[in-house]
Parts: sequence; C-alpha cells; structure tokens
Amino acid sequence: MPDRSAGSPVRSSSLGDSIADGWSDRDDDLPPPDWGRPTGPRRTATVWLFAAFIALLGLGNAWLSDRLTHEAFLAWATIFTAISLQAMPFLVFGVALSAALTAFVPASVWQRAIPRHPAAAVPVAGAAGAVLPGCECASVPIAGSLIRRGVAPAAALTFLLAAPAINPVVLIATAVAFPNRPEMVVARLVASLGAAVVVGWLWARFGRSAWLRPPRAHHDPDASPWTVFRESMQHDLMHAGGFLVVGALAAATLNVLVPRDWVAAVADLPVVSVLVLAALAVLLSICSEADAFVAASLSEFSGTAQLAFLVVGPMVDLKLIAMQAGTFGWAFVRRFVPLTLLLTLLFSFAVGGLLL
Repeated sequence: MPDRSAGSPVRSSSLGDSIADGWSDRDDDLPPPDWGRPTGPRRTATVWLFAAFIALLGLGNAWLSDRLTHEAFLAWATIFTAISLQAMPFLVFGVALSAALTAFVPASVWQRAIPRHPAAAVPVAGAAGAVLPGCECASVPIAGSLIRRGVAPAAALTFLLAAPAINPVVLIATAVAFPNRPEMVVARLVASLGAAVVVGWLWARFGRSAWLRPPRAHHDPDASPWTVFRESMQHDLMHAGGFLVVGALAAATLNVLVPRDWVAAVADLPVVSVLVLAALAVLLSICSEADAFVAASLSEFSGTAQLAFLVVGPMVDLKLIAMQAGTFGWAFVRRFVPLTLLLTLLFSFAVGGLLL
C-alpha cells in the first residue's frame, strides 16, 4: 500500500499517464515515428487498386466509345444540355434573390404589410408572391418565419404556395421557354394564384392550430445578414441545382427512350395526359425557375397538361413535402398536401380549358 499521508498529494492515473509510462524507457520520441503506420502490404494493395481502376476506365472508354456516338445518345445529350443551359441562369438568379430576401428583408416588414384578418390577408399574401421572388426551398422557411412573427398561418401558407409559382423570375423563364405563347404565362399566373388563394381561404376557415407544429428557427439568430445570405445561397443552389439535373435527365430520357406512339397514346387522352404530367411534376421535384423548360420539351402533350406540370410542381412535389413535414409536422402535411394537389388540378383543368 502506498503511503497516503496528508502532506503528499494523491495523483490519479489516467489513460495519457499510462501511455506515457509505457514509453518512458524509450529513447525515441513520443509518439514513435512509425506509430499508426501500416506495417503490411497495404500501400502496395492501394497502388494495385488504383491501377485496376484506371484500367477499368480505359476498357470502359474503349467499349463505349462507339456506342456514345449513337444517334439516340447524341439526341439525349443535346436535349439534356439544352434544358440545363437554358434553365441555369434563371435558377441562379432566382436562388440569389430568394437568399437576399431571406437575409436582408425582416419578416416584420411583411407582418406590417399583411392585414391581420385572415380573409383579407390571404389574397394580399398571394399577391406578395408575385413581387417577392422565392423558390420552393426558400418559401418553406420564409413561411415558418412569418408564422413565428405573428402573421396568420393561412396568409403565410398562401405565400408559401404563390411565391415559387408566380414570382417574376418564374414568369420570365416561362415566357422564354414558351416563345410566342403569352397565353401560357397568363394561364400559369391565373391558375397558380387562384389555387394558392383558395387553399389559403379554406385553411383560414377549416384549419386548426393543432395541425400546425410551431416552426423552429432556420438560421442562427445571431448570424450576420451576409452569413445568412451565403448559407441560404449555398443550400438552395445545391438542392435546386441537383433537382434541375434530375429533371433534365428525366426529360431527356423520356424524349429519347419512350416510344413516340406511347407518348402520343397518352397525350391524346385529355384527362389522363394532365394527370400523367401532374404526377411527373410531383416526382421530378424540379425548381420552379427551371420547370418551364422541361415542360416545353414535352411538346407532345397538350397545353393544359403542360400547364398542370407548371402549376402542380411548385406547390406539390417530393422535396416540398419533406421540407413541410420537417418544418410543420406530418399532421399538417396529411391535410395540406391533398388539398393543394386537388385545387391545383382543378385550376389547371379550368384555366387550361379557357385559355389554352
């Protein structure tokens, strides 16, 4: 037993002390130079793996070089490149405006501008979406911020639906994607705004506070506006750009691989073609700044079906459902998403039948 007298401090051992004691009799440094380095043939194996990878790339290039010049692949690559290059400037511009809106425009400004009564606040919030750009990735956190600042939930949800669908960047992109067809721009504006406002009014009348989970803060409240802008820009651009690439790949694949007689068979059925493109918009989850170019590439379908693609996508898609569930909860999503989908389809049929 060691002598634990009152005058001698008791020294407790630790993992670091035991390691140091183990090396106390060595003359070399702590840790030794070879500590943690592999002693087996791993370096040689890594070199051989890398060489095998390069060899596979060479074999793949030799095997696919002739096939990559096939007319079908060249057509696919042309369609994919055209859609991506046309949509990318609008996507970047829209994301930048959305990030600036999130970072530099306080939600309290909207609270003062939007009436307190939900029935009057809903159309004002819908109209605000036409002048305050925001893509789907930004509309959900902005709506949550509005609710936290005291804006009526029905008005905030109306803005959530309207901003990605009818903001200036989206309408200009639609005009560019559909040249000499201004009726498509008008139809998208009327159908999207009408669906958003009616959803807001119905939520103001029948919605319950228990269905809407209080949203959490999306950004650090102490972060500077430029930090919020940079983080929002990075987040939205990465997410929206990824979905744009997926949408362009899918559109190019549909145009090349799906037989024309199949497309014509579906496109000639008025109701079925609208439902097919609406379902495609939900699955592809393309950013609203770029979806018009994908819709324009589906030229076999009717104008009403293309309109449904443009109206449904910015309000109901997979990434929006996930974001809404994370912000407001699944109890909200189970009620809000079916209502929005039904009204976007109704307005697509009605406005498309009248204007297109």
